[in-house]
Amino acid sequence: MTVTPERSTYALPGRLGDETRGPRTDDRFPPAMVEAMAAFGLDAVAVPPPVSADDDLETVLAAVGAAHEGFQAVYDSIPIDLPGDRDDVETSTETIIGVDGNEIVLHIFRPAGVDGPLPGVVYTHGGGMTIIRTDNRLHRRWCTDVAASGCVVVMVDFRNAWTSEGHHPFPAGVEDCLAGVLWADENREALGLSCLVVQGESGGGNLAIATTLLAKSRGRVDAIDGVYACIPYISGGYSWDRDRRLAELPSLVENDGYFIETAGMALLVRAYDPTGEHAEDPLAWPYFATEDDLRGLPPFVVSVNELDPLRDEGVAFARKLARAGVDVAARVNLGLIHGGDVIFRQWLPGPQEAAVRDVAGFAVDRARRKAADEG
Repeated sequence: MTVTPERSTYALPGRLGDETRGPRTDDRFPPAMVEAMAAFGLDAVAVPPPVSADDDLETVLAAVGAAHEGFQAVYDSIPIDLPGDRDDVETSTETIIGVDGNEIVLHIFRPAGVDGPLPGVVYTHGGGMTIIRTDNRLHRRWCTDVAASGCVVVMVDFRNAWTSEGHHPFPAGVEDCLAGVLWADENREALGLSCLVVQGESGGGNLAIATTLLAKSRGRVDAIDGVYACIPYISGGYSWDRDRRLAELPSLVENDGYFIETAGMALLVRAYDPTGEHAEDPLAWPYFATEDDLRGLPPFVVSVNELDPLRDEGVAFARKLARAGVDVAARVNLGLIHGGDVIFRQWLPGPQEAAVRDVAGFAVDRARRKAADEG
């Protein structure tokens, strides 16, 4: 007897299958994720800005400034407290001088009353390397949580490409981050560090990777014991035509407008690299790193979110790391938008707590393995 299989009911996900689909009609969104977005009027597909990345630079920078104000307003107002939050963390600051004679403030978080040795985490925040203040309540909450989990965290106040005081395009931000990493490495004993991991999300994920590549190019990759790149913003391909997106990074179409959208991200690209001369420079856009560029890097974790336009560039990068022989673990967090587990922690306590555990756990594991190797 011949059995005829039932016709497949598989439908293309997200906006690949239906361009009108949004957070309320895409059944991959859990109710808590939709509720969190709705609280800020973000539960519809995001509308592209009225300004194009091809407009004159002054116009683009003005639009980027407006985007900064919008995102910063969310960060400043979103409820972030959870039952059981730990604040038994000591904080301090250190000011160092960067390669351009600029001051870089390092915010240091460590578990109260613990001398060490403890794993060290250098944190580089999100915002497309371009917007959102380093020292704000959401970033401080993240660093406090990681520190309370048993790490010393150094948050680098790097130069955003856009600030109200001036324009600081690539490579200003990555140079500042490397300066912070090298300071932490040189002060391991004083800080009581058993290892040093670089961790960041979104644009901070870019900077975590790019800092490591820059360190390698200058013979200082030994300063970094591991890299944890969350939802990395690393292709710069947000103004690519639809055919290239579909062929190369289809999540740029599938999830476009779910909290973040590509036309707005393209404005940040223009601010970061105004002339486009670094469009395929791995230090600006690590997606373009070759296997030779990656060979010899320390162990990595690459974490991406299912409902994020940036999902596929992180996946592609993790696969390239593996081909280059780098010890890499990669994961896709289901039901989350870009930054959902960090930004919307009050609605998503489980994913947020899991993210903290994973970053701290990676740092602890790197410290253990480093001790075993040296023993």
